[in-house]
Formats: sequence, C-alpha cells, structure tokens
Amino acid sequence: MRSVVRRAAVAGSWYPGTAAAISEEVDRYLKGAGSVSAPGRLVGLVSPHAGLRYSGPVAAFGYGLLRAPAGGPPRGALSVVLVGPSHRAAFDGVALHSAGAWDTPLGRAPIDEELAQALLAADPVVFDDPEVHAEEHSLEMQMPFLQRLVPGLRIVPLMMGSQARGEVDALAAALAKALRGRTALLVASSDLSHYQPAAVANRLDGHVVDEVGRFDEEALMGRLERHHNVACGGGPVVAVMKAARSLGADRATVLKYGDSGDVAEGDKTHVVGYLSAALTAGS
Repeated sequence: MRSVVRRAAVAGSWYPGTAAAISEEVDRYLKGAGSVSAPGRLVGLVSPHAGLRYSGPVAAFGYGLLRAPAGGPPRGALSVVLVGPSHRAAFDGVALHSAGAWDTPLGRAPIDEELAQALLAADPVVFDDPEVHAEEHSLEMQMPFLQRLVPGLRIVPLMMGSQARGEVDALAAALAKALRGRTALLVASSDLSHYQPAAVANRLDGHVVDEVGRFDEEALMGRLERHHNVACGGGPVVAVMKAARSLGADRATVLKYGDSGDVAEGDKTHVVGYLSAALTAGS
C-alpha cells in the first residue's frame, strides 16, 4: 500500500485555481439549480466531468442533493466512491488510489483507506495504482462540488480501463460487497456524446437519459456495446447503477440534461452532452 498525495492536475484550467474562485463558481451553479429533490435515500449519482463552466451547471443539480437543509446543521463526514473512465491511459481492470490523499485548491481530501482495502479484497479486477490517476480529469472534476459541500469528505477514487462487460460486472459486485453496511455515496463520472451538432447529440443522448431514468442498466450496457460515442464513462455509469441496485436503490431520477452549447455564446455545432441523475432507495 503506497501512500501518495495526488496533486491537482487541471486546477487553473478546467476549473479555477484558487479556493475563493472555486467556491464562488460552485455556489453560483448551486444557486442556479435551485431546490433539488429526489425520493428516498441517496445511494448514487451520475455526474458530468467537463470543464466546470460547461458541465458545472448540470452537475449542480445532482450535488445540490448534498446541501444541508435550510437552517439545519452542516453535512458531516461522508465517504464518496468515485468511478470514472480513463482518458489518457489504456489498461484492463479498475485502477484504485488506495492510500494517501488528493490535494486541490480547496484543501486535502483523504482516501478512505479502510474502504479502499475492502475493495481490493473484494475482487482482483480492482488493483492499486495511484500513478495512473495523476493526470486524469474525470474524477478530479467532481472535487469542486464535493469539497465545497462535504466538510468531512473522504474519497475512494476508481478509474476503469477497458469498460468491457466483464469488468463492469466485476466492479459492480465488488462495490456492492465492500459497501454493504457502510455509509457511502457512489458517483459515476461520465459525459455523454461528443462533438455532434446539438440536435443530433440531444437525440442520441436522449436514449441514454431514458435508460438511466428507467434504471435499466442492462439496456444501457447493450447500447454501449452496439454503438460508439455514447458516453465516455458508460462503464462507470452501468457499474454504479448495478452496485446501487444491489445496495437497495430502486429508483433513478433524471435531474438535468444539457450540453456544452448551453453556456453563454456556446457553440451548438459541436457539443458534448451532460447528465445529472440520482439513484435512490426506499422511494
């Protein structure tokens, strides 16, 4: 077990480089999302991971569920299991950063090392490799919201390689086994289609939005196998949906869909799609 502090790779480019600027931007998007609700106990989220100015307004709808109630106490400690795709490194299996912390302009978020070890023990598909996380943005782009909203945050960063069905199923089972009986939140990090005209992207993304909203992880997995350019983190989304179902989730709520052209003066000729959704239990 190697204890490694991961330095922020995309602070100052994909999101602001100072705590004050991050907080201001995140708070603005949360205010824009307004009052967000989903029935039951929150088990998992689907959240986008583009540059904050593009995907932040959509991500805010999911992370808005973590805000403390008006007049209520601040949210306490929470472990968040982040599952995202690898954009830079090619590998099979699921790379875990198992010990140490992630450092961003908002401070240092420690790894939940006990939970990380439980995941390593749950299935050999999960292996310890903090180095492969060093330059990847898909999980780091969840940190501005999480660090702003969860003072006692601990994280477990998982990055998927091939995203093949066997890998997805093995990770889902490992997550369910390691998380059973624990208080933790699953977050699947994914954008949807890339660089299509908005009308085309919105039509293609609509199928994914529908399958997530129906909590139909098998239909989504089949779509990922049949088509290209569906969702860069489709495997993480399916794995989190499957694990969340095993942990009691019985409903998915689509909170917001949008695309990169929705920002001021955005280009609608080549957009990236974004989805925010909640997986809840006891609804």
